[in-house]
Parts: sequence; C-alpha cells; structure tokens
Amino acid sequence: MSEEARRSFDGSDRPGRTDRRTRLIPKYGGYRGLRSFQTAQLVYDGTVVFCGRFIEKRSRTHDQMVQAARSGVQNIAEGSMASATSRKTELKLTGVARASLEELLLDYEDFLRQRGLRLWRKDSPEALAVRNKFRSDSSDKSDRSDRPDKSDSYSITTATPEAAANTLICLINQASYLLGRQLQKLEEQFLNEGGFTEKLYKARTEQRRGDFK
Repeated sequence: MSEEARRSFDGSDRPGRTDRRTRLIPKYGGYRGLRSFQTAQLVYDGTVVFCGRFIEKRSRTHDQMVQAARSGVQNIAEGSMASATSRKTELKLTGVARASLEELLLDYEDFLRQRGLRLWRKDSPEALAVRNKFRSDSSDKSDRSDRPDKSDSYSITTATPEAAANTLICLINQASYLLGRQLQKLEEQFLNEGGFTEKLYKARTEQRRGDFK
C-alpha cells in the first residue's frame, strides 16, 4: 500500500488529525530535571546517613524517617509519570510528597528538641550557608558533587548531630518550598487546561464531527 493510500485509509491525512493526537497525550516524566526532585533526593540520601549514625537501627523512628524521606522522592517521580493521563493524580502525589517531607521535618525538630540541641533560625549564618551551598540550577546531578555527605563542615557523615539535623531541615524546607510552587503551577494548569478526561472527550467530539463532514 502506498503512503498516500495508507493516509487515506487510516484517516491520518485529515486536517489536524496528527495534531490532536499529539496534544491528547502530552510529554510526561522528566522528573529528574525538577529541582524539587533533586532536593528531595538529597534529603533522602542524607537521611539514610543521618539515621545510620544517630538513630537506633532497630527503632520504629529509624524506619519511619527513612520511609518518609523515600516517599518524598518516589511520589514526585510517580506523580510526574502519571501526568500524561491524570493531572489529578499528579496533584495528589505531589501533595503526598510534600506531606511526607513535613512529617520528616517534625522528626528532625523532635530530635533536636529532645536532646536540648539548637534549631537554627532561617536567617542564621549557618542556615544561609547551607542554602547557598546546595542551591543549584543544574539539572544534572550525576556527579553527586554537592551531596550532603561529602567532607566539609556540613557533611552528614562527619557533622555533629546538631549540624547534621539542621542541615537536613534546611534542605527539607527548600524541597517543601519548591513543591509548593510546583503544586500552584499544577493547579493553574488544571484549571486552565482541564484534565485528560476532558481532553479525551473534546478530541473524540472533534473527531466525530470530522467524520460526519
């Protein structure tokens, strides 16, 4: 069958047919390039090291903290992958990621309070130094050069319990802020563009109209 005959047979030569298919299922995934994902991953990696150093491995708190950190990462990724066919699911999972990090934040604050350690103010020199150190616009984290477990004054592997916990609190706050902005953008897109079901209905309606022409 010739290419021209094939297009006539399957209807792909109709005006706008290919464009509608392209718009119906948009690009999805790409979560590795999100700063929210990158920061949440820093939190997860740092929490594994922190709990290994300072939290009893057989305790429930150890498992809960590691799982909350992991949930932050996994739900961002899962939400991004679901975005092609369900904006509502993406919104929900992104919200779950933020809630998991909030739970983890409370665990770190409890750790400091129960041991009589200092919680850094947001505008303290230490907190500003941490934010400056891990602030990056790069989407390529493959070299892991700015992970919080390297040898420096804020290293999770060598820092004091107070410095390690506060460093991770700073990173959690940054991830939560980024997720808040992400949720706001997703909500605006949902309100302006609708969800997949609405797009599917519209595309089918347009196709039926074209079939009757």
